[in-house]
Amino acid sequence: MISKEHISAAYQLIQDEICAALEEVDGNAKFEEEKWEREGGGGGRTRIIQNGNIFERGGVNFSAVHGQLPHSLKKALNVDQDDFFATGISIVIHPNHPMVPIIHMNVRYFELPSPITGEDAAVRWFGGGIDLTPHYIFEDDARFFHQNLKDICDKFYHDFYHRFKLWADDYFYIKHRNETRGIGGIFYDRLTATDELTWENIFDFSKALARSFIPTYTELVNRNRNKDYSEDNKNWQYQRRSRYTEFNLVYDAGTKFGLETNGRIESILMSLPPTAKWVYNYQAQPGSEEEKTLSLLKKGINWA
Repeated sequence: MISKEHISAAYQLIQDEICAALEEVDGNAKFEEEKWEREGGGGGRTRIIQNGNIFERGGVNFSAVHGQLPHSLKKALNVDQDDFFATGISIVIHPNHPMVPIIHMNVRYFELPSPITGEDAAVRWFGGGIDLTPHYIFEDDARFFHQNLKDICDKFYHDFYHRFKLWADDYFYIKHRNETRGIGGIFYDRLTATDELTWENIFDFSKALARSFIPTYTELVNRNRNKDYSEDNKNWQYQRRSRYTEFNLVYDAGTKFGLETNGRIESILMSLPPTAKWVYNYQAQPGSEEEKTLSLLKKGINWA
């Protein structure tokens, strides 16, 4: 079995690769890095890009933390062990252009050491996912995004895409609004080795998914970054960002885990947009692009 140190080192390398590529895509802004230590064990590297040509604010964060698992999380995870280790990369990018979509990705690894030996992990799993939140849904972009995810999933296991796409539809859902956060993507958790999948297979899938971020998002940025837009389009962008904010503060598991384990608050909340608006009782104009987008914010759309 690959070690947690090897997994952590691989994720740090991928963080480096993604940051360098995003700086090239933006063409102006550079990442600022802050290294931090967690009280209780471990730490990470928070990297923020902002006020760029295309990226208003984004974060590409790495963490590797360990220590005592809070009672509330032991209960939520249905485990008895006290100690934990978790490492991963978390990305959220908020563009300044309303025709360029918000994107989120994370890959992570979690383990609980054996209470008997204190060394070999008694419980371990991988999790992660990637999803797209367009301010305006362009169907060709949605099909491109989902087809890329399906191609990656199909290389590793025949039903990964189907299972993980349904999981994303259910997970990235704003129940109190009765709408999805965006067009979904894939989401998985507690992925473990089986007779058909080794730990190395799952780790390779995790890395392949993470490395798909740049070619996929670069294409979507370049398709839309030079489109004209109006003040109305910007106001709609701010309204869609408010839905993103609501999801992250009410439902997002990563936000809850970070807060429960005494994580660094600035890193946890870097997923929030710099500006958002809540419009009272908004009604889209019939036949508008806004109405079209709202009509596509639902589960079960087959994009690939």
